[in-house]
Amino acid sequence: MSEHLPPEALDEWAAQIAERLGLAPEDLPISAVLDLAGVVARGVARPAAPVSTFAAGLAAGRAGGSAEDVRRAIAEIADLVTEREA
Repeated sequence: MSEHLPPEALDEWAAQIAERLGLAPEDLPISAVLDLAGVVARGVARPAAPVSTFAAGLAAGRAGGSAEDVRRAIAEIADLVTEREA
């Protein structure tokens, strides 16, 4: 297995994840998750990015799992990064 996923394969990988976990494709907001990972990697540390995206997903799921819950959890973590930088 390759260590790096080519960008054009991301949608296929996300679809495989969704199928395996019983999620709808729209349940995986790839751009928002990648944006959060980038913000955290630059503002905190690279290893904090996967931990932060996992925490956002966990919090969103516990809050009900709606698209708004996901958006809110991502925003909270991004705000935390901004506060650290201030």
